[in-house]
Amino acid sequence: MVPLALLVTSPFWEPAVARFLTPRGEINPQQVSTGPTSQHFQMDAVVITLTSEGKQEWQINAERAMTGKDDREIKMVEVDARYIGTEKPPTRITSRKGKYYINDRHLILQREVVVRRPVSKEVLYTDLLHYYDATKMAVSPGEVDLQAPHFQLQGGRMDYDLSTDGYDFSDRVKVDL
Repeated sequence: MVPLALLVTSPFWEPAVARFLTPRGEINPQQVSTGPTSQHFQMDAVVITLTSEGKQEWQINAERAMTGKDDREIKMVEVDARYIGTEKPPTRITSRKGKYYINDRHLILQREVVVRRPVSKEVLYTDLLHYYDATKMAVSPGEVDLQAPHFQLQGGRMDYDLSTDGYDFSDRVKVDL
């Protein structure tokens, strides 16, 4: 009896229910994802810890962090990173902006990058620094200025191998002793 009563009376109540169940607001088709869902975020006062083979190597603090083009890219603002590797003295790196690509284990620091090595009292200034965790290489493809107590070095490019502690400077290197 109940299903028959619902069927007979449906012309009276169906329009009201349909209006109630209609989504409110506008839907932007570009915002609707048809692929796998990704997690997007924006957070303030973030601390990211990077490990390699189970050992903590980097602690990266940022005033703000958010996902980039997808959830495997993290963009950062006002970065303060510390390389605390296993057998090396700590190195502190600051920059205005940064990105970390999770899949590639690639850290990019940009704008007013300053690298401080307190034990050797070296300070390096550049505007772009790439760190490749897989090869333990830090690369600054642009101009660098390295200052130490007994010398100052300027170059157009720097490659630094963290595993051997070896520098390679190129492109018009100038050293003042």
